[in-house]
Amino acid sequence: MSEAVIRTVGLSKSYLTAAGSFPALRGVDLTIAPGEFVAIMGPSGSGKSTFMNLLGCLDTPSSGDYFLVGRNVAKLARDELAALRNRRIGFVFQGFNLLPRMSLEDNVALPLVYAACPRDERRQRARRELARVGLGDYAGARPSQISGGQQQRVAIARALINSPQLILADEPTGNLDSHTSTEIMTLFADLNRQGISIVLVTHEADIAAYAGRQVRFRDGRLVSDQPTQTLAAC
Repeated sequence: MSEAVIRTVGLSKSYLTAAGSFPALRGVDLTIAPGEFVAIMGPSGSGKSTFMNLLGCLDTPSSGDYFLVGRNVAKLARDELAALRNRRIGFVFQGFNLLPRMSLEDNVALPLVYAACPRDERRQRARRELARVGLGDYAGARPSQISGGQQQRVAIARALINSPQLILADEPTGNLDSHTSTEIMTLFADLNRQGISIVLVTHEADIAAYAGRQVRFRDGRLVSDQPTQTLAAC
């Protein structure tokens, strides 16, 4: 059996507030196998964003363990976290997070700059990923010259540039109309069929339906974990 991409054991996170310690995440146990497509759902304040930040190595847990492809991330120093994040994880955000003065090619290649990749190789790989998301002819364009849906495709290409084992997508269709959202989710589904594990946060049931599995949080706890097919039959 292949090693889990994600395994959390008793994962917890508390924040210090003026009123004392606030538990944002409470003892979450979750395993995600290679090639799974998982939707994370729950109301505001449920803990899903905190959980995603921990999965993305953007924050560290207060207690518990997080194993990313077998490595205990909870025990790593900040520089080790950054290196692991750049190699293993691709991020897609609601707001695209593209740099407006850079070409699409340079935006996609940006993670390779941090990895000290030679310029010619950066250009070649960036153009390949732009073609992969259907924007091969737009390498020299700026973000302001393309639509919101196309900007999100560029963000997905950037997430793919380091050949990650895992893509974390935080409300990736939140700024898009329904037709464009369908196009973006179809692209995610295609990438998942190519073997990339995807974990996606969404408030929308029709978006979560693209995933094979839906996990729900409430009050910092994981309260439901079911296959999408089972939920659809209910």
